[in-house]
Amino acid sequence: GWLAFTCCAGALILLFLPSLASEDRLVSGKPLYPGATVISDGGAFALGFFAPSNSTPAKLYLGIWYNDIPELTVVWVANRRNPSPTNTFSPPTLSLSNSSNLVLSDGGGRVIWTTDAVASTSSSSSPSMAVLENTGNLVVRSPNGSMLWQSFDHYTDTVLPGMKLRFKYGAQGGGQHLVSWKGPGDPSPGRFSYGADPATHLQIFVWDGDRPVVRSSPWTGYLVVSERQYQQDNNGAAVVVYMSVVDDGEEIYMTYTVAADAPRIRYVVTHSGEYQLRSWSNKSSVWLVLSRWPSQECKRYGYCGPYGYCDDLVRTCKCLHGFEPENTKEWDKGRFSAGCRRKDLLDCKDDGFLALPGMKSPDGFTRVGRDMSTSEECAAECRRNCSCVAYAYANLSSGRRSGGNVSRCLVWSADLVDTAKIGEGLDSDTLYLRLAGLNGEKPRGIVVMIVSPILGTGVVALCILLAWLKFKGKNRKWRKHKTFYEHGKGHPAHDHEFPFVRFEEIALATNNFSETCMIGQGGFGKVYKGMLGGQEVAVKRLSSDSQQGTKEFRNEVILIAKLQHRNLVRLLGCCGEGDEKLLIYEYLPNKSLDATLFGT
Repeated sequence: GWLAFTCCAGALILLFLPSLASEDRLVSGKPLYPGATVISDGGAFALGFFAPSNSTPAKLYLGIWYNDIPELTVVWVANRRNPSPTNTFSPPTLSLSNSSNLVLSDGGGRVIWTTDAVASTSSSSSPSMAVLENTGNLVVRSPNGSMLWQSFDHYTDTVLPGMKLRFKYGAQGGGQHLVSWKGPGDPSPGRFSYGADPATHLQIFVWDGDRPVVRSSPWTGYLVVSERQYQQDNNGAAVVVYMSVVDDGEEIYMTYTVAADAPRIRYVVTHSGEYQLRSWSNKSSVWLVLSRWPSQECKRYGYCGPYGYCDDLVRTCKCLHGFEPENTKEWDKGRFSAGCRRKDLLDCKDDGFLALPGMKSPDGFTRVGRDMSTSEECAAECRRNCSCVAYAYANLSSGRRSGGNVSRCLVWSADLVDTAKIGEGLDSDTLYLRLAGLNGEKPRGIVVMIVSPILGTGVVALCILLAWLKFKGKNRKWRKHKTFYEHGKGHPAHDHEFPFVRFEEIALATNNFSETCMIGQGGFGKVYKGMLGGQEVAVKRLSSDSQQGTKEFRNEVILIAKLQHRNLVRLLGCCGEGDEKLLIYEYLPNKSLDATLFGT
């Protein structure tokens, strides 16, 4: 009879016949039986038969697992949908046929799985062979050494270093997907899968059946995501993963590598619906989870509802600029699925676009104009269609691809769903959001609170004057908000009122915070030059990624409120919408402070 061995987790059983010497290859005429294994030339991986411990009656699967760690961990399974029963008199076999195909047969000789890679019989006197490489890849080679088939091209639930996740253009359904196990001891296909968007190939999903669980940013054209470091344990040991993405015009593929002395590492789609990076700890003899996707609740697909977005910094949902919660009571309770609604309806004629940098673009886009060379052409494509609510542009060439200049213009004509603020990086876009009243409209009677750093030659001075500017006239209608920066512990409430300017108006004044308008940069943000109400101003935009920025902003406003002098630079107004904090100062060119104070 067969001897059963249960792994330490109790989930799998290896079936053994008397021990047989193992090589790293399988050749024609020498089949593989349960109990024998093929071991890679370095001892890292083994190919053989295993059976889940909870299957009744017992079922046999052909798989590849780590050979050099004590916990049986299967990384590839051949016959997931068609296991071999064990209650037959004769055991199943794996053989290499004369046509250079691997054939898995049950005890009765019925074929239950085959590579089906080569149709004709080889006429060469030298036999083909199936070799298990030390990467975990099972490769069938012809007599001349060329590759006929490899397991790395036939995914199960695991991605090993060096394996390529391929997404071929024109492939039905976006190509192959990783598919989770059905349970911890059941290798049959489960509910969850990982793969490319079948419509565009530009983004990655984890699905629960047909329902999206989590979605990546649309691909922005990067080819290498350099390196990512993960801490394995409390002793400070780090695992460095080198990621890359390649588009050769026929397919896009992702791959990763690790250092030769790195611990065993793998990506896996779990039966619970997460895409995890796991590393083997020799110290504790367990698999450690280095990263998981989704990493937080608000990153789940559509969690923030239409026109809501997940803010990575604070890990909660917010409304896009120009929008407010659809149901405030539910929103305040942390129930965000209803999303957000527009404060001002679009009318097409006076609409404009607000730039939102560092965003994960929403789902539901349409890719247009593959040969568009500029963002202006992409903007025009959206502007001419009144139903277009946003667009995003990226140059996919950037000198990193052959085949000329290739661009990516995405437009949205329905509700914006599943977006996030992720900070500027390789996988982020600048999302141009359509809003009412931005089409060339000049802000009227703007009172802006700006503190402008004055950069002079030889002397650097920061001078602030709180100027309470009162505009009169029927066309000057401004909102004033009581300051909240002095309220709270240590800051008794005062009855000051600060002129408040809409974020959209400031964005228009600085050409959507264009780099060409930037005149300075510091630890807490950037300073832009712009025109507000016909006056030159300097806008200090505090970084939303800096927690210190909020404190700096509060302190600066308090300081301005306490200082008044006729020789100090005027503070004109402020903006504090959502996580945006802006101070607006009177603009003074270099040396103008000296001229004002000393008449030079």
